[in-house]
Amino acid sequence: MEPSQKFEQSARAISRMMGMIFALFMVMGAFLVYLMIDPTFSAFRPDPKVDTVAVATVEEDDYDKIENGIHVRTGFVEGEGLMTVVNNCTNCHSAKLVTQNRMSADRWRATIKWMQETQNLWDLGKNEDIIVTYLATYYAPEKKGRRPNLENIEWYALEQ
Repeated sequence: MEPSQKFEQSARAISRMMGMIFALFMVMGAFLVYLMIDPTFSAFRPDPKVDTVAVATVEEDDYDKIENGIHVRTGFVEGEGLMTVVNNCTNCHSAKLVTQNRMSADRWRATIKWMQETQNLWDLGKNEDIIVTYLATYYAPEKKGRRPNLENIEWYALEQ
């Protein structure tokens, strides 16, 4: 293929792409003009078939609600120091990041120190002891080990 043919082929491809982009902008522009003329476009109207009462919303009173010993919004276990943990830990990350970890008090302190040194965590002051005590109490390491031995099993020999 000659260079002039390659150039023509490239030019046609670029022209088609520019045409598609232009068409897209025209369609989007027409849609925006339609929305300016008729802002009650049906896509923005609530569906009458949907029960808006059933939609869950967090009310001011329910924001720090405790159900069955669990802080509903975060999933933290209810206990002394809960709100201090919520107010300090969930400002930067999800509560799930905390609840998925299990550490001793020393490891929680080391993690807090690491966050202060590398993640710009502020000085917790007297709250650090409250937070570490809470976390070490409710999110301490669990000794799971292996599954328990099987008991009351009727064993049989495999035939070959």
